[in-house]
Amino acid sequence: MNTKTAHSTAERRLRERLLLGRRIDGDRLVLADSTLLAALDGSRPLTAGERAALQASPLTARRLRRLAIERHADRGAGVEGWRGSHGRLRAASGGALEALRTDDGWFTLHLVADGGGWRAILQLAADAPFAPALLAARAPLRVRDGAGNVILEGRLDADGECEAAWPYADAPAVHLQAHDAAFAVEALSG
Repeated sequence: MNTKTAHSTAERRLRERLLLGRRIDGDRLVLADSTLLAALDGSRPLTAGERAALQASPLTARRLRRLAIERHADRGAGVEGWRGSHGRLRAASGGALEALRTDDGWFTLHLVADGGGWRAILQLAADAPFAPALLAARAPLRVRDGAGNVILEGRLDADGECEAAWPYADAPAVHLQAHDAAFAVEALSG
């Protein structure tokens, strides 16, 4: 490490210590964990007002740091380089849904009519940079709706797919619209 890098690292650590060490009477958490986590994973940047609130609240800044540390520790449970994928229903997603892609394009959630019900099939894109490692690790995955309810859990097969019956009485389009019109794919430990 050269002198310039060491100086900037020390300066960054000092700024962090000053920010996190402050105590303000009446301080409270001003941003929800879901907002902080979305900012950490890059799925939703903080607005200018949220950034200002974060800077004005040392308690919220400490919470953000704690969530970042926990996310970093949790990454060891998954595949290196992949922390999860998120997707949203698009405005044109009215009516029956057949497939939803994550925003990063690495997973597709196929929703297939099956008799009187539905099947959910998670498919990993072959060109995902972490695909070989994820397939080799046979890491367990979970798909959640926008409210955190589990849609599917399992391990990818050799073709990069995981399948389960749709677990809810409502059709997928109705259920997902009612639950924040979003879904997430995440690695489970074990």
